[in-house]
Amino acid sequence: MRAVVVHGASDVRVDELAVSEPGPGEVLVAVEWGGICGSDVSYYGHAASGTAVLKHPLILGHEIAGRVASVGADVTGDLVGQAVAVHPSTPIGTLPARLAGRNNLNTQVRYLGSAAFDPHTDGGFAESVVVRADQLRPLPPGVSTRHGALAEPLAVAMHAVSREPVAGREVFVNGAGPIGCLVVAALKLAGAAFVTAADVADEPLDMAQALGADRVLNLRAGDELPADAELVFEASGVPAALGGVLRATARGGTLVQVGNLPGAATPAVLGDLVTREITWIGSYRFADEITDAVRALGSGLDLEPLISATYDLADAPAALARAAQGGGGKVMLRIGDV
Repeated sequence: MRAVVVHGASDVRVDELAVSEPGPGEVLVAVEWGGICGSDVSYYGHAASGTAVLKHPLILGHEIAGRVASVGADVTGDLVGQAVAVHPSTPIGTLPARLAGRNNLNTQVRYLGSAAFDPHTDGGFAESVVVRADQLRPLPPGVSTRHGALAEPLAVAMHAVSREPVAGREVFVNGAGPIGCLVVAALKLAGAAFVTAADVADEPLDMAQALGADRVLNLRAGDELPADAELVFEASGVPAALGGVLRATARGGTLVQVGNLPGAATPAVLGDLVTREITWIGSYRFADEITDAVRALGSGLDLEPLISATYDLADAPAALARAAQGGGGKVMLRIGDV
């Protein structure tokens, strides 16, 4: 089978690898689509993502969908041929009682396409991948595997939105990259009354508007951040933006940090966190919101406006280079013959 393998910084190849067979409780998924995430881009550009450093070649990809090709022993049900999205995590061990149900906070979780542990956990940008049967999320009728591959990042956004009640509220989202746009969509699904999105370019703002933003602000064009926003989602992950975003947050307001901040020391203006008594909440990956994401897709949520470019598997290095340029939207890999 062909797979997208990162060997080092700026060294991504489409390698020919052996096909694995599913063991007890496992299934073989013929992968059809994959979405390129910021972590894939980071491994491509720097051979690292946050504190995870590449030590060996790694198959990239954790936003995937396809069809079940075969099943191992002890797997029940008529799964072969079923279109599925894949939950990419494998929690190890048990959580303390205070974290019950929050498997995303398990320090030993293994994630598809991650170099966080050695040996690394290969990902799903391959023509086939073996996963546990309980990682499958069957796609409802009418939901393509192209859109099913977006269930994972949508789950990240839905988890962030679940961190604070949003129904009936006015909300500000800073950053209209793929996650920011999906936060907009998740907010509207959750009943937010009015959503404002800000970015520094028109293309991502157009996507945010297509996914439900009621107002958009182009900060580079001279638009100003809102004043006294009671609930804010910071989705850019840019430390230099934090000062302005905290100032935009109302006194006593809440800021949900969903944009992934650097793991190294970096300057940021944080004084308003104290003087405005802002509640700053982190949001990391998701627990089981991928199930809710698949359900939302089945109920008619259209994420096609989020897709900015599509590449074939053979052109994966070019796809990663395109994603690294930014500019908004999700770059998709057509992995199977679809």
